[in-house]
Amino acid sequence: MNSSDMILSKGYAAYDSKSGLKPFDFKRRPVGTKDLLVKILYCGICHSDIHTVRSEWGDREFPIVPGHEIIGKVERVGGDVTRFKAGDIVGIGCMVDSCRKCESCKAGAEYACEMGGPIWTYGSEEKHIGGKTYGGYSSNIVVDEAFTLKIPSGLDLAATAPLLCAGTTTYTPLKYWKVGPGQKIGIIGLGGLGHIAVKLAHSFGADVTVLTTSRDKLNDALKFGASSTLLITDRKAMKDHVGKFDLILDTASSKHEINSFLNLLKRDGKLVLVGLPSEPLSINAFSIVSGHHVLAGSGLGGIKETQEMLDYCAKKKIGSEVEVIPIQKVNEAYERVVKGDVRYRFVIDMNSLNKER
Repeated sequence: MNSSDMILSKGYAAYDSKSGLKPFDFKRRPVGTKDLLVKILYCGICHSDIHTVRSEWGDREFPIVPGHEIIGKVERVGGDVTRFKAGDIVGIGCMVDSCRKCESCKAGAEYACEMGGPIWTYGSEEKHIGGKTYGGYSSNIVVDEAFTLKIPSGLDLAATAPLLCAGTTTYTPLKYWKVGPGQKIGIIGLGGLGHIAVKLAHSFGADVTVLTTSRDKLNDALKFGASSTLLITDRKAMKDHVGKFDLILDTASSKHEINSFLNLLKRDGKLVLVGLPSEPLSINAFSIVSGHHVLAGSGLGGIKETQEMLDYCAKKKIGSEVEVIPIQKVNEAYERVVKGDVRYRFVIDMNSLNKER
């Protein structure tokens, strides 16, 4: 490999778990025969970025360039690329490769790759040049075409960026559990994941109720497609909803008491976790067994299903509600995410990297 072919990139990185993100210049691998060089236009801020760089999910190796909700424009393609050309608008989500040979990968479930897991967009071993993968808070990325998504025309690009993680994370369980007309669905939390979940569940024809602690979000829930809202702090209202829901999607990313939500399920009802609190949840077995309830979890969809989700959102005109910021405000944005002070997803305009750092 010729070092002169390495791709120069600039971005923002966490150098440790305490100091916030700062400018960082680095090099990406050369463009291989099946690779794309993508200029990054937008990158969403996922709460998992914050958990990761602050070592809230365990110790990590620094520096870390976060970002796995990437929208960009193809600048160059390798000689064997067949699905993309220069100028195409593409997306890159949470994974950039996998073994592609195991049962899970062959089934389109690359997120469950049985050879040590997939190669994540940031923080995984970079199998081509060594070191770690770096994410989308940067000027460009080199990625295999097999892990690149086509962005349908007509979508707002900034509003589409969060779909690469939050969209597939909520679409996948709603589809898997066959959510549709005649079902009463609860969505816990109206944040980055929750507001997209409401839009999707409503588009599937379900009767959607948002369960939240935030009075100031009740009107937004209705605007996004919920038919009703439920304040979690209202004990009488919670009691009135015992046994009412076919399925509850739990998008909360902070520690919370889950047994009261299990009690809201109908017989054989399901509660599906998609949020990832940094602290363990405590489960009362009686909350599950007494109603034949199912407690399940769901993460990402595979590449094929993520493309399906993007095409569906284009057809239904579903996008995230976003606040677009320059990269220079990323640390401020992190603090606001932790405080719940965003409606409903921050997206970084990566052109701001060209400004004075």
